[in-house]
Amino acid sequence: MALLGHILPPPPPLLLLLLLPYSHAAPCHPQPNATHFICTDPTLSTFPSGLPPTTEAISVEFTAVTTISPSALAGLPHLQELHLSSNRLAVLPEALLQPVPTLRILDLTDNLLPDLPAGIFHHSIHLQHLVLQGNLLQALQPAWFVHLTQLQWLNLAGNALLEVPPAALRPLRSLRNLDLAYNRLHHLHADTFMGLQMLERLDLEGNQLRALPPTLFMPTPALRLLFLQSNTLQVLPDGVFSPLLHLRVLDLAHNHLQALQLPPRSPGPPLSLDISGNPWACECSLLALLQDAALQLIAARDTRCASPAQHRGQEVAAVSLAGCDHGGNKQSPLDH
Repeated sequence: MALLGHILPPPPPLLLLLLLPYSHAAPCHPQPNATHFICTDPTLSTFPSGLPPTTEAISVEFTAVTTISPSALAGLPHLQELHLSSNRLAVLPEALLQPVPTLRILDLTDNLLPDLPAGIFHHSIHLQHLVLQGNLLQALQPAWFVHLTQLQWLNLAGNALLEVPPAALRPLRSLRNLDLAYNRLHHLHADTFMGLQMLERLDLEGNQLRALPPTLFMPTPALRLLFLQSNTLQVLPDGVFSPLLHLRVLDLAHNHLQALQLPPRSPGPPLSLDISGNPWACECSLLALLQDAALQLIAARDTRCASPAQHRGQEVAAVSLAGCDHGGNKQSPLDH
């Protein structure tokens, strides 16, 4: 029992002195011949200098850095990754990336950027991942994307974008993941995704989309995951999902939909479908569509009928097809 109440004595002063240098090591000091540089000092206000030419990856994140000079990356010919998230950057010089044509990953998450210079990516022909999430961008400049033919991942979520200019993304022929969630998009042009034949994941969650052009997804036949939840969609155009033969996840939750459109049934795993939080009209056509489709209904308990009156509040998946003919039409008493 004595061991339970035993308190270890404080370490001797000499031991404290030995531990002190390790717990208070000088932060953000470049090491000769190093390939990776990491700095997360919240008091850092100036982008570090003196990085060795062997540097391949830089991570300066969660600091107080507000600006970065045009020559900050000069002398770093092997740089492939640049992580600058969670700083206070409000502007980037147009020549910043010119000395680092080998750059493949650029992360600018959670800064204060309202815009970018038109030619900032003109020398970044090998860029594969570009993250601009959580900034103050209100408009996309088509000039940004002209030379990004190898880009595979583009994250623009959490900005203030009002539109995607027609064909602005067309040069991104290698793009596989596009995130436009939580912007202020009210509409999309029919050719918004023109040229994105490799696109597999598209996130449009949390915008203000009221409608979709009928041919919006024609250029994206490889799409596998599509997120449209938390918009204000009222009607889905006939056949809007018809080109998506490989779709595996479709999220339409929390819109204003009463009727449903689905992609064609295809071999493989069932479609994972979330249509919760919509005011569904539980007519025969909807009930038959859900019964005949090969799908896994997510959040079924929150997928309820708003009409007709006899089904209001019921789970859509629990409403019987009784009274409907094989084609999903309501049977007339004369049919019996």
